[in-house]
Amino acid sequence: MDTNLNFKHLIEIMSELREKCPWDRKQTIGSLRQMTLEETYELTDAITAEDWQGIKEELGDLLLHIAFYSKIAEEQAQFTINDVITAITEKLIRRHPHIYPPENGETLVLEDSDAVKKNWEKIKKSEGKKSVLSVLPASLPAVIKAMRLQEKAKQVGFEWENKEQVWLKVEEEMNELQDAVNTANTNEMEAELGDVLFSLINYARFLNVDAENALELTNKKFIYRFQEMEKWAVANNTDLNDMTLEEMDAIWNNIKKSHNS
Repeated sequence: MDTNLNFKHLIEIMSELREKCPWDRKQTIGSLRQMTLEETYELTDAITAEDWQGIKEELGDLLLHIAFYSKIAEEQAQFTINDVITAITEKLIRRHPHIYPPENGETLVLEDSDAVKKNWEKIKKSEGKKSVLSVLPASLPAVIKAMRLQEKAKQVGFEWENKEQVWLKVEEEMNELQDAVNTANTNEMEAELGDVLFSLINYARFLNVDAENALELTNKKFIYRFQEMEKWAVANNTDLNDMTLEEMDAIWNNIKKSHNS
């Protein structure tokens, strides 16, 4: 089926649901907000699992939410779905002058992705953005926000030269954390731990590793091993509460070894 017809059909269904379905008619941008967050996290789960069918399904759910918000906006005489598409199309063209040169202008030559990012931030500032950091949502999860802050700062040259320098910074921050622990000052420990985490996230970025995804993979691994340990306890007529840490650690290591995980 033609993509344009598919999209038109989706918009028609959305309009019909707003007219005829009591639940859809009741929704507001406020009531949809939390559901949109949930759908976004479901998409990230599918991406982490490399579940392509899941990714397709979750992208569809997010597309529905875009249509939903746009329909409500149209009812409020704010904008339409066509306005949304036009705005992002114009932005992409405006921020890619190396692909779409301005009228009567020369094509800009940008050698690599870093140059493209840097020019993107330059264009955004010319559009009235006061700071390269001001566009980040306040509600972003902390790990993702840290990565994005570091990426943004890089665009203006505020960046270490190599990963060895970054690791030295990690070690420096870890030493400062230990000093804070020795003082037993809770506020200092919290501040220094934050610095350690920020530095580790920066190191992950230099390794081209997604720190958020890496942590989530470890979360999943922990859940799997712990649940396997619980199963072992049931199968052996015992309870984790009745076992010593050394006994549980031995079982944990056997699970780790047997599943190579």
